[in-house]
Amino acid sequence: MSTLQSTFTSGHRHFLASLFPGDALVLDTASLTAFATDASRKSAMPWAVVRPESTQQVSELLRWAQAEGVPIYPRARGTNKVGAVVPVQGGIVVSTLRMDRIIDIDSGDFVAEVEPGVVTSHLAEAAAAKNMFYPPDPASVKSSTVGGNVATCAGGLKAVKYGVTRDYVLGLTAVLPGGAVVSFGSRCHKDVVGLDLARLFVGSAGTLGIVTRLVLKLLPLPEARASVLAAFSSPEEAVAAAQSVFRAGILPTACEFMDSSAMGALSRLFDAEWLHGAGGAILLQVDGISPAVDAEIASIKEVLQTSAPVYLMAGQGAEEEQAWEMRRQLSQAGYQLGPDKLPEDVAVPRGRLLEAVAGFRAISAEQRVPVIIFGHLGDGNLHVNTMHDASDVAMATRAATCRAAIVDLALSLGGTASGEHGLGLSKREHLTKQISPAELALMRQVKAVFDPQGIMNPGKEW
Repeated sequence: MSTLQSTFTSGHRHFLASLFPGDALVLDTASLTAFATDASRKSAMPWAVVRPESTQQVSELLRWAQAEGVPIYPRARGTNKVGAVVPVQGGIVVSTLRMDRIIDIDSGDFVAEVEPGVVTSHLAEAAAAKNMFYPPDPASVKSSTVGGNVATCAGGLKAVKYGVTRDYVLGLTAVLPGGAVVSFGSRCHKDVVGLDLARLFVGSAGTLGIVTRLVLKLLPLPEARASVLAAFSSPEEAVAAAQSVFRAGILPTACEFMDSSAMGALSRLFDAEWLHGAGGAILLQVDGISPAVDAEIASIKEVLQTSAPVYLMAGQGAEEEQAWEMRRQLSQAGYQLGPDKLPEDVAVPRGRLLEAVAGFRAISAEQRVPVIIFGHLGDGNLHVNTMHDASDVAMATRAATCRAAIVDLALSLGGTASGEHGLGLSKREHLTKQISPAELALMRQVKAVFDPQGIMNPGKEW
């Protein structure tokens, strides 16, 4: 790979102004600051921000960028938590937010075609209006974009039953460094001709090219849904109760877990009976036709009663939505326990969840820093956030030790350093703990095929 440009020249400025007229080009320092960071709170200033509205503009940009060796950072709403869109080597941030059209929602094919800047909840609402269902629903569903979800292979609360974003990408159009426009996949729900290059882009974090159009699978909209909330004396009892639901042959749409620290953080923002006096809680949802939903809720309650919950509620409508809204607020609620956060989104095999939760709590106690544990029990993906005050040097050191130990424990249990967020800047240190030199060499070879000059999102992932 060639050396990337390290300075922004008048020639660069002139080219960008000609391709992106008016406010499609951002150069002033105050406006650039908004594009310098993401939810990780890491920051680095870009040279410029461009706001393309067409594939052709993106093609011209990447043709020029490869020729000039200019770093390119695709970006949507910046909701990722690992610094995945921070322009650490200068260069140009490419905001896809003006490419926000829902091109087609087809009830015959059960397919949607969209541009990457469409907010995920907007797509879900548009599909629901036609009695169709787009299941991926990360906690940021109301603010993150479909393109950002594809770049990170976002999971979400319903992943246990419906899978993650990659399971809904049938095809896509992307622009490669050098300006080539390629289309992979089709509108077919089954297609095994050639390598699945569309899926290669899912989770690639903007390191291969810029996606400008997506073909997404839709499902029939479930007729009904309902939820069960149960609190227990300890987090381990909550995990064991959730496992008993699966052993009973029930596959919930979602199965979420909160430990006592997570519940304590929520209790400072919400007034709900179940948040007080319990050591852990699980929140489950089922969907389908109404008689099946009623039967599954009854079965779940029967199974959970054998685990002696200290609180048990089944609900629909506003009561149900309030519980799920509290769950979606958990990441931000953590700041009630400390001004700074070291987030991890480890995953372990489902059979090792009890060991994982007990181990994370022991690490927290040993290092004397608060840790909140919550996440997706159905697929073994736990968010383990170490809360601390970074201005306290001793505490910051213990927090870093705590974070490293959490990842090491997850890996020792046969798990992964990241179930959802990816590595970005914040977690690159974990890469070689999990990926072998042979695997890493292969990934870098793949990267070089698509991006031979290394201009796409440099300094991230691998």
